[in-house]
Amino acid sequence: MTKDMTTGSSLKIILLFSIPVLLGNLFQQFYNMVDTIIVGRYLGEDALAAVGSTGCIMVLVLGFATGIAQGFGVMISHAFGAKDFRLLKHYVALSLILTVIVSAILTIPTVAASRLFLVWMHTPDNILSMADAYIKVIFAGIILTMLYNVSAGILRGIGDSKTPLYFLIFSSILNVVLDLLFIIVLKAGTAGAAYATIIGQIVAATITASGFKKPPCLADVRHFAKRIYQLGYPSIFMQMLYTVYIVILNIILAGFSDAAVTVLGLYYKVQSFFFIPLSGLQTCIVPLLSYTYAKGEYQRCKHIMTNSVIMAVSFMLFGVLCFEFIPTQLLGIFSTEATVLSIGENAFRIIGISFIPAVFSLISPVFFQAIGSSGPSVLLSLTRQIFCLIPIFWVLSFMGLEYTWFAFPIAEIVTGSVGWLLYRRKLK
Repeated sequence: MTKDMTTGSSLKIILLFSIPVLLGNLFQQFYNMVDTIIVGRYLGEDALAAVGSTGCIMVLVLGFATGIAQGFGVMISHAFGAKDFRLLKHYVALSLILTVIVSAILTIPTVAASRLFLVWMHTPDNILSMADAYIKVIFAGIILTMLYNVSAGILRGIGDSKTPLYFLIFSSILNVVLDLLFIIVLKAGTAGAAYATIIGQIVAATITASGFKKPPCLADVRHFAKRIYQLGYPSIFMQMLYTVYIVILNIILAGFSDAAVTVLGLYYKVQSFFFIPLSGLQTCIVPLLSYTYAKGEYQRCKHIMTNSVIMAVSFMLFGVLCFEFIPTQLLGIFSTEATVLSIGENAFRIIGISFIPAVFSLISPVFFQAIGSSGPSVLLSLTRQIFCLIPIFWVLSFMGLEYTWFAFPIAEIVTGSVGWLLYRRKLK
């Protein structure tokens, strides 16, 4: 769909562009679930806990891939919108060169210090070795993950959201097959699960990046790298903040019970399914807004934002209803422990209130990033996760565990309000 994204109904463009992204996110979640089932059934609970314990570290490292992908996506969409195809080709080639350089810089320290990272994350001793074996292989393949993310971001930047979906589906199916091969047949343990992931990424990255061949002048890398990170660092920063606040909230909840920590982990596992539409909209409106903004179609930018918010609210209402009326059933998918269900039922009903205000607190930073204004995007991320959620959660913890969960809706309401004010100011 490499075409003029400022023609036709903005709602239709959003739907055509976002549906492949939403399907890709759903398929990714489905693969993650199947992968979890395979690891848990054939390797046991300790192996499942070991793989799960690496999640925050992987999010932190992969934030760099997301940042580069979105930084290039904005620049490519700007060049595409301005019809500067010479600059567009230059950006595409440059993106792959910079991805390789950043990957090499990240790989060595992360592989060498993987055990230290896991210890810092308070990984239990009985699963530390398995977690380390898994994360070392994943870190060694950082370059493949980053190449796929950047290549997919390039394609979305020029209006093609379908091709990355095809490659994602193919690599996910391959991952499942390889999981069964390495874990059941070859008895490779948690490292086998990592090998399956990396081989899937090799295939996806190779196919996706195969069309981008001509490298730019290496002297240009330094010049454009600064601009890329100016546009992409909000995403990197957001991923870093995610790791920080999850660790801090776990420390606070550990003061109450292990079950409270488990509830928080289950919340993020369940929440990921309901936030798929919102995450997909965040991904797809970046190139749409960037392209439209570069062409000077400012009224259409407003229409894209309005339609995106309306669509996101519609999707999130389903999540609110589920969290309010069937919280025990949602928790029961993963746990049958009475204490977890009791704490989680109250927590889910309170946190569910936050889903509607979360729409604007998550979409407004994307708007500012898409138009090249990183400052407000970072401010909103800091407001949501650091200035509001952590201190409010900590203060409410003195009143009791049942009150801590109110930090989520309060943080979303405050951030959404600040985002709305900044957005209205930008429109003027």
